[in-house]
Amino acid sequence: NFFGKLGYRDAYERIQRLANALDDLGVGIGDRVGVLEWNTNRYYEMDFGIPGTGAVLLQMNLRLSPKDLSYVVNHAEAKFIFVDETLIPIAEAIAPMCKTVKGYVILTDRDLADIKTKLSPIYSYEELLKEAKPEYEWPNLDEKSAYAACYTTGTTGDPKGVFYSHRNVYLHSMAIAMNAELSYRDCLFQVVPMFHAMGWGAPQAATMAGSKLLLPGRYELTDLGPFVDLMVQEKVTVGDGAPAIFLPMLRYIEKMEKKPDLKGARFLSGATEPPVALMKGLYDLTGGEIVHAYGATETTPLVTINRLKPWLEKLSEDERWDLKRKQGFIVQGLDAKIIDDSGKELPHDGKSVGGFCVRGPWITGKYYNAPGTESQFTEDGYWKSGDAATIDEEGYMKITDRIKDVIKSGGEWISGTDMENEIVSHPAVLEAAVIGVAHPKWEERPLALVVLREEQKGKVTREDIHKHLSKKFAKWQLPDKVLFVDEIAKTSVGKLNKQAMREQYKDTYMEK
Repeated sequence: NFFGKLGYRDAYERIQRLANALDDLGVGIGDRVGVLEWNTNRYYEMDFGIPGTGAVLLQMNLRLSPKDLSYVVNHAEAKFIFVDETLIPIAEAIAPMCKTVKGYVILTDRDLADIKTKLSPIYSYEELLKEAKPEYEWPNLDEKSAYAACYTTGTTGDPKGVFYSHRNVYLHSMAIAMNAELSYRDCLFQVVPMFHAMGWGAPQAATMAGSKLLLPGRYELTDLGPFVDLMVQEKVTVGDGAPAIFLPMLRYIEKMEKKPDLKGARFLSGATEPPVALMKGLYDLTGGEIVHAYGATETTPLVTINRLKPWLEKLSEDERWDLKRKQGFIVQGLDAKIIDDSGKELPHDGKSVGGFCVRGPWITGKYYNAPGTESQFTEDGYWKSGDAATIDEEGYMKITDRIKDVIKSGGEWISGTDMENEIVSHPAVLEAAVIGVAHPKWEERPLALVVLREEQKGKVTREDIHKHLSKKFAKWQLPDKVLFVDEIAKTSVGKLNKQAMREQYKDTYMEK
């Protein structure tokens, strides 16, 4: 946060200056402008300034490989790239491969003369704003024109482009503000990277509601002390993130002598299912609530949110915690269903498992310039998520696994996701992944990969994990092997990379 504190009025002036600067650079309606930046005020300004002129903000995932990132830039045909000074090496690595880029705008407070880079030509963001006019006459744009673009980071094939329209973003912002119950009294902590799926729409929703928006800049999972301290200092009431963030945050809080008071705060959690141990642990220590939600790049991303319906307050405490494991009910404005392999819609009975499909005003209808991807959409306009799910009588959706990750053993299905979360609830476990690998007799068998807490390494056995799992899983479902590892493979957005794990351990049960 390079300004310290900035009011919406001052931010708006800078946004208008940015719009004028874009005009001066020759950026026109429909041009793509790439952004390589942390969660800062400058990114916030670009979130509004670039699309407001009619140009398209291209979100660049700084965790992608140079090959994939350059593919994104070329496929989207980016004209300029705005890059933070600390991320110049990433831009330099892809620059020789980028065919359409005409220049680079450096996000820095320093003079360009003091910055050594191979990038050319370069411009100073702050100098451009300083020289630009403080008022801008915004064009009257078609609401269905492109606002921003984000590319999926699947583990197979090239990244696929999802373009969000102005209408899409506006309606999604309303959905986030309403379902997160945002108001001008709130302080929203933008934890999710702003380069990923519109930063989950939180910056736009916070602006719409007039909430205070807390931008942490660059932070490290290995040092969450300043992160937690900032959250307490600014009296955060709403946050967003993934279990990969909230778990180490909880571990840090556990070691604090004085626990922070987060009563009433709600933290939207996505990417993967938050373990009950995490949700309960944070609530017991701080009063803060982790609210399970679900979405994807293709959905802007909000699809479901898990809030307790008033008539379900009669549930026991254990039943409530079990319910919170579900992704939640479908938010207003969207249609959703689960289907079998033939496309037949399945009942909402909490038992029938099918492919989860969704459509609506902020759900993509196709991938940008990606022939061959039509099969990921149904004839009646639903996007096929690739997730296997159930929907119960109350409308709560539960992801049982990725369709390609469900383990089929001896003709029976085993949910690796449920098993992972149960393993993580063991007090000695830091992380876990469960994959299905080939077996000579049973087709597939589950294999558990477990990362123990540092102080527990060498003290936990396969039998300990089996004993813990046996409370909820049948004996035949238990993993034949439990491997204790130092780390678990993840994708560029922090999700478990099960494809890489399956490849690495594919011969585990086939070896003699």
